[in-house]
Amino acid sequence: MTDLFTGAICMGSIVIALFFLRFWRDSNDRFFLYFAASFFIEGLHRLYSALNDAGAEDSPLHYLIRLLAYGLILWAILEKNLPRERK
Repeated sequence: MTDLFTGAICMGSIVIALFFLRFWRDSNDRFFLYFAASFFIEGLHRLYSALNDAGAEDSPLHYLIRLLAYGLILWAILEKNLPRERK
């Protein structure tokens, strides 16, 4: 049952990443690109952990991958809200 939920989360993360890629292509805003990369990393991480680790998610590698994914989201929000130079 755990594999079913992990697969659903993996599939959902990759689908969300594809939506953000489409929004990035339409608007050319890096905000959507960072979000797409974050969800794609999260989806691949779920797939990797389901296939290789059999539920042992207490290693530092798992936390570093999640930190990278959530850091991308945080960076996207901060970059979007920082004042820009006017040309």
